[in-house]
Amino acid sequence: MKIERMLTIIVMLLNRNRVTANELAEKFEVSVRTIYRDIETINLAGIPIISHSGNNGGFSIYESYKLNHQVLTLNNLSSLLSVLKDINFTVDDIELESSIEKLQNIIPKNKVDYLKLHMEQIIIDLHPYGDSPNQKALVKTLRKAITQTNLLTIDYRNYDNIVSKRQVEPMSLIFKNYTWYLFAYCLLKEDFRIFRVSRISDFHIENQSFERREKSYHEIMALLNEQTTMTTIVLKVSPQMKSRVKDVFNKEDIAVLETGELLVTATFPEKEWLFSLIFSFGEHIEVLAPKEMRKKIASKLRLMADKYH
Repeated sequence: MKIERMLTIIVMLLNRNRVTANELAEKFEVSVRTIYRDIETINLAGIPIISHSGNNGGFSIYESYKLNHQVLTLNNLSSLLSVLKDINFTVDDIELESSIEKLQNIIPKNKVDYLKLHMEQIIIDLHPYGDSPNQKALVKTLRKAITQTNLLTIDYRNYDNIVSKRQVEPMSLIFKNYTWYLFAYCLLKEDFRIFRVSRISDFHIENQSFERREKSYHEIMALLNEQTTMTTIVLKVSPQMKSRVKDVFNKEDIAVLETGELLVTATFPEKEWLFSLIFSFGEHIEVLAPKEMRKKIASKLRLMADKYH
């Protein structure tokens, strides 16, 4: 990509005294003419690049600009590489792997050991729990369909365990809470939908292409959030669950009672996962309000208890 190539050129020039057009053209596998066009674009963007002629010719950035406008420090690069490598572990993307290699190549050799040390000091682990080769292959296939704007036929199992065949226009892959999701326009429902990738049991990329719709994932999510019914719950939690309560709820939502118990007042969307969250505290939690939720929980507990009679 042109933007990626120009960013790498800028970083190379910041880390080296001089780089030739032929060297850049060979590195990025483009023509020398393309490199000159990139340099002109970078200059127009306000980054002063000098062109040197002669045997020791090439391009460089004004030294004063290097000192005062360092785009990426070595620490910036190490953090960026850590994130890119971890993302690539989940998607196994050739283009992303190429970007990682290009960033690694611009690091001065005498700084490699420092870079490795810094990458060990801050580790960003994005690996989803239960990630499998099959899911990684599926994510890779979904990304291919998105890139090529090809229709996708999937067998999808919803929350109620009902399987249906859907033909969708795949638009975006979302990695959220250690789980992959597919944002797509569903032709069956004639609307945008978010599919959990782990619930896709079969899939096929069609030869038929589609024109990408204007709506984005962020726009649809903002609309859904506006339409979602919110409910305020009041919880009383045993003192021994204090650490977990602080992990799950915001500090300002927690109060400590004289008994040592924790009183949590928080607002959540009315979703089924909210019951799963409450049940995960076991016997150490009680829902004080609202009354409707107390009734639903009591009903669910009776159904659970009936299984053990």
